[in-house]
Amino acid sequence: MEETNQGLDFEAPILELERKIVQLEGFSKIAEIDLTEEINKLRARANYLKKEVYKNLTPWQRVLLARHQLRPQIHDYISLICDDFVELRGDRSFRNDPAMVCGMANIDGQKIMLIGTRKGKTITDRVACNFGCPHPEGYRKAALKMKMAEKFGFPIVTLIDTPGAYPGIGAEERGQAWIIAKNIFDMSALRTPIICIVVGEGGSGGALAIGVGDHFAIMENAYFSVISPEGCAAILWKSNTKAPEAARVLKLTSFDLLQLGIVDEIIPEPLGGAHRDYKTTAENLKKVILTNLTKVCAVPIDQLLEKRYAKYRKLGQFMEQQQNGAKKTGS
Repeated sequence: MEETNQGLDFEAPILELERKIVQLEGFSKIAEIDLTEEINKLRARANYLKKEVYKNLTPWQRVLLARHQLRPQIHDYISLICDDFVELRGDRSFRNDPAMVCGMANIDGQKIMLIGTRKGKTITDRVACNFGCPHPEGYRKAALKMKMAEKFGFPIVTLIDTPGAYPGIGAEERGQAWIIAKNIFDMSALRTPIICIVVGEGGSGGALAIGVGDHFAIMENAYFSVISPEGCAAILWKSNTKAPEAARVLKLTSFDLLQLGIVDEIIPEPLGGAHRDYKTTAENLKKVILTNLTKVCAVPIDQLLEKRYAKYRKLGQFMEQQQNGAKKTGS
């Protein structure tokens, strides 16, 4: 399924009805004809279609929604939920990576260190941000700001939306794999509360490098996976046309991840996806941030670190059914 400038293909019937509603409203106003009844019937039909389509989304369709070009990004959330934001740039080593945004923020009086990936909205921005794929300097920047937050006692909130870390030769020469591993290690021991939220794509180690925390949440139509569906399909079936099947077997949707115990909470999105209603989406995100900051900040730091360690140590556990009917836990 491909995305067009009119939306995603499974959205086409809904978008067509919405266009007809706009046209009828415009014609009614110009011609001064009362078409309220016809417009209301179309609205009812559009609402019915939305409910039917979006309650039965496949994993691949949710991946496409997570990648939607109009989906809100970190700067949208900053403008909608933060009272103040002061961006902090640079990694003190190479350069400032625009694909990683870091800064001090204030949400209803709660001071936090906000860190997140940025894809960009325009073509120029997307190219500058490598389409949301940070270089090593982006992760070094994030690590420095996390250490600053720890020093001054600020909780950390990360917003994850990346296909993965940038895989270029220069990035590897500057220690891409090493800095991802170091960030994961450092976050596991940071002596300050951490909330991690996947707001769009959560791809591989590039997402996990800012995704180790005390509470892990995910937006309803976001995904979190060790590899993209296309990458998985290329390895297993030698063809990216099998991406929809790969999305299914990867168990990467928010509902799969909650069932598997990978995430702690699903943040609901407006009907039709986050791109249809920025305000409601931001309000839902803000509520989750503030509610869980209150919870994790109330836990003594040594106890919080123990719980964080235990949380990630248990990931990957499974149950095996033996021939005699007994169950065995593995990892």
